[in-house]
Amino acid sequence: MAEVLERYVGRIAPSPTGALHLGNVRTFMIAWLRTRSLGGKMIFRMEDLDHPRDKPGAAAAAVEDLKWLGFDWDEEYVQSERRAIYREALAKLGDRVYPCVCSRRDVEAAQSAPHDGEQLRYPGTCRGRFASWSDAYRFLNPGPRSPVPAPRIPCWRFLVDPGETVSFEDVFAGAFSQDVAATLGDFPLARDEDGAGYTLACTVDDIAMGVTEVVRGDDLLAATPAQILVARALGDSPPRYCHVPLVVGRDGRRLAKRHGDTRISSFRARGQTPEEIIGFLASSCGWAEDGERISLRELLPRFDFATIPHVPFMV
Repeated sequence: MAEVLERYVGRIAPSPTGALHLGNVRTFMIAWLRTRSLGGKMIFRMEDLDHPRDKPGAAAAAVEDLKWLGFDWDEEYVQSERRAIYREALAKLGDRVYPCVCSRRDVEAAQSAPHDGEQLRYPGTCRGRFASWSDAYRFLNPGPRSPVPAPRIPCWRFLVDPGETVSFEDVFAGAFSQDVAATLGDFPLARDEDGAGYTLACTVDDIAMGVTEVVRGDDLLAATPAQILVARALGDSPPRYCHVPLVVGRDGRRLAKRHGDTRISSFRARGQTPEEIIGFLASSCGWAEDGERISLRELLPRFDFATIPHVPFMV
């Protein structure tokens, strides 16, 4: 019997927390070229579950900017429309999850060693503390329900066994290993009763959508072992991961307002063309000459993972 070859399935997954900028587009460009160069299927997923930070109109604007730049995709999903799927996955995790009422300040105070401000180890304070999400909610909001002020919401945490370590080979970054128990402890899955939050939703969606490889920024490399543990707990195999360097400002930090206006909408307003923007980003990967104007599709025969520098692209 002939061997059945796996069809590559990639994805791009913007969040409507702000305008699309050069950093987003460079990563999406690499993901799109990787998928299309392999004859794969491209998934578009709007990750709109971070409601407090979501900006009105940002989702539609991101889609418009991406299409203007030449991106296309074969299937489209919106996470806020998939809550029932996350609720089902949360139930399937059973006693591997529990509600937690600890604030970030509580977790910071519980640290036994200095930390970098990003990854905090959770010591399991709320393990076995509440019988249900509702009990945790009532603990945080003991008074009558009222829209003002906004209620405090518990988060779901994933119970990590002592010594639980995850090792994997990243397609771009290479070997990576993390003692999840020692580094993160019981990590948060979602601050939502239905489990509609980044770690759970992203993991569930990548599996459900058949994504074979995730290409994304290397700021998420350290978050990957948690997603792998969730996939395994659900009885599924995670996709391959490929973490590429970010676009950063002159201070070495990821792009933000302090670095000036790098929004795609601003370049459009100034009359710049998609070919100028794509050419500029492609030159950072070794696929175009400085100042060359080129379309996304014209880059396909030039795409080569090996030429992407293993350092951030500074603008």
